[in-house]
Amino acid sequence: MHAMDIKLFRDFRRLWVQGLAIALVLAAGVAIILMSVGMSRALNETRSAYYDSNRFAHIFASARRAPDSLVARLRDIEGVAAVEAQVRFYAVVDVPGRAKPATGHLISWPDSGAPELNIPLLRSGRWPETPQEVVVNEPFAKANGFHPGDTLSVNLNGRKREVVITGTALSPEFIYTIGPGALMPQNETFGVLWMQEEVLDAAFGMAGAFNSVALTVLPRTPLEPVKDAVKSVLDLYGAATPVGRDQQQSNAFLDAEITSLEVMAWVLPPVFLGITIFLVNMVMGRIVQLERAEIGLMKAVGYTNWEIGLHYLMLAGLIALVGVGIGWAAGTWLAQAMAQLYAKYFDFPFLVFGVPASVYASSAILGLAATSAGALNSAMRAARLAPAVAMAPPAPPNFHGSVFDRLAEMLNLSQPTRMILRSLTRWPLRAGMTMLGMALAVSVLVASNFFPDAMKEIIDKAFYQSNRQDMLLLFDPDAPISALDEVARMPGVLQVEPQQYHAARLIYGSHEKQVPISTVAEGADLARVVDENGQVIAPDPFGILLSDRVAQSLRVEVGDTLTVTFESGLRETHQIPVAGVVTQFFGLGAYMSHEALNRMFRQSPRVSNVNVTLEDPESAEAFEERIKDFPRLMGTINMTENRQSFMDTLNQNILVVTSVYAALGAIITIGVAYNATRVQLSERARELACLRILGFTKGEVAYILAGEVLVLALIAQPVGWWIGAMVAELMTSGFSSDLYSIPLVLEPATFAQASLVVLGAAVFSVAVVARRLNRLDLIAVMKTRE
Repeated sequence: MHAMDIKLFRDFRRLWVQGLAIALVLAAGVAIILMSVGMSRALNETRSAYYDSNRFAHIFASARRAPDSLVARLRDIEGVAAVEAQVRFYAVVDVPGRAKPATGHLISWPDSGAPELNIPLLRSGRWPETPQEVVVNEPFAKANGFHPGDTLSVNLNGRKREVVITGTALSPEFIYTIGPGALMPQNETFGVLWMQEEVLDAAFGMAGAFNSVALTVLPRTPLEPVKDAVKSVLDLYGAATPVGRDQQQSNAFLDAEITSLEVMAWVLPPVFLGITIFLVNMVMGRIVQLERAEIGLMKAVGYTNWEIGLHYLMLAGLIALVGVGIGWAAGTWLAQAMAQLYAKYFDFPFLVFGVPASVYASSAILGLAATSAGALNSAMRAARLAPAVAMAPPAPPNFHGSVFDRLAEMLNLSQPTRMILRSLTRWPLRAGMTMLGMALAVSVLVASNFFPDAMKEIIDKAFYQSNRQDMLLLFDPDAPISALDEVARMPGVLQVEPQQYHAARLIYGSHEKQVPISTVAEGADLARVVDENGQVIAPDPFGILLSDRVAQSLRVEVGDTLTVTFESGLRETHQIPVAGVVTQFFGLGAYMSHEALNRMFRQSPRVSNVNVTLEDPESAEAFEERIKDFPRLMGTINMTENRQSFMDTLNQNILVVTSVYAALGAIITIGVAYNATRVQLSERARELACLRILGFTKGEVAYILAGEVLVLALIAQPVGWWIGAMVAELMTSGFSSDLYSIPLVLEPATFAQASLVVLGAAVFSVAVVARRLNRLDLIAVMKTRE
């Protein structure tokens, strides 16, 4: 083996602890790149493959009742490649042996065979062949233990019909299967059911008609002209504004998840790579300083500048190889854990797991680039050293008194404390970079630990201030107000409140947004509009309340007048002033007075939803048993269970996330603090040995060694808090979408927890190095050259 190679491995073995501390910081950045970039690509590739193979549509539209003859006109629209018209309704599903009803999304299965678009993938059994047969989506079947041959009952427009399950399937339309009004998948109580077309036609009076249509377009065809043409064809039949894939519910949730992974990839890895550059620069600079004589000897015996510079770059490269290797292993494991999580919440028939090789290569290149950038200056300095200069001891630094010395004298500080302050002020760049490294560790913890507080804010506002009902009953079409009295007479009912939902397009100038308008009853106590301060806001009888994201999208303020085109009821257009803007975390909302909307529509009072509170949890079972046979009911949502499921899932995920980020924060701190203290020891070993000989105690000498890093750790806290708050704000804006937004909630406990982790890791790191003082050979140290 070449002599320089032997030296390289000896140096690496001698510095393995420092190298490992740096490698762990680098590994954290590499692991996050693999997890976030790798999984976002995997999800994208899985989705693309699934959509292509099962012909997922580009445009989705609905109507009240459109004749089948319009399908030919839709196919004739320029750019349209294929059209699939279907009948779709929601219905209450009675699961045998269970009091709790489920909500079913009924989809017609064409008599001619498989549909052209949004083709479901049969997972078991066969497709329905008779009116008494049905296929259910696989997650619903698994959650309820269904198998082909089992039976269940479906309330078809007021008539209960028993059907036999012949198979299970998955559909590209329902990758994220969430029921109306629900916050997350509840597969036990929401399912998709494919039934023969003639059954739904007869039950809902849809013979020769459809109420849902999907279209695909030819490559490079702009969607907006096609959507406008579809709207004009269906407009006379109660059509809602067509939407593209971006607004299709399942795809929108998947988009939001991919976006959050991409935000994580842009925000966090640069922090770890930047700290790696600083640590390598600090350590390699000290190594070159200590090895001046060796560098001179190597040049004297014939080694070139290139060989010496490359030697130190290769030492940094070995650290990169260790870090990248650990990062690959950790990133692969994290990606597998994420894949299992996605398999739980996203219903793919397959998942293209396996982080692409390009992501592994990119992360390795970034890791090598970071360590090389950190070592480059030191390697060039070593290469430029002339042999005669390198063989001579370095000139001692030129010290002089400063304002800090005079201040220390005025404060009568102890000599060890003065030595700490002098060291900080005489090497300000190194001190500043060390402080910044630990501040970044604090910021990572602040930026991750604000999520639990934000989720508490969301839960409190969404569940305990705004939506306080136990049950939500869904009616379609709108039921007469008499349904409210019928529900109120059911067993265990304590309160009932009416609501209406109407699809509408809100227009202000050149800005337009499709938003459902919901009504709020006078004196509402269950479904309320609450501002950011927790104050209940009663809708203006002549105006509309908007959620903050709708107002921002439309660029409107309180007092502006919106053009509101309703896509239900009389389908009229009204000019309505904006009466207020409120904060809303889930979905996009617009609110009007229940009474005012009935008056605007010139209709008798009606309800789309009925909000219910029950006397006690025990009464829920009796209520749910009775509600199964309620006429015109299309579905139910047990809001109590919805809340509990949401909070249980959230608490489980938050525990994992906070644990991971606490580990990452500790890794950064240990990497920075350990290396800074270790460099201090190597630089000041002779000085500290002198102090011991002069009579300073071990504790005083350890205080001098550790004090500088601990002082910097304390200074880093407020800086880290500020950086963390900025990163958290960046993350909240990056995660915000039409589906949900995350509030920026930073409680004092968040900052305190971040500081405790970082300070604890710093104390641990300096304590490990300080133990080496007890093993110092004072005579050997004093014999070394300055």
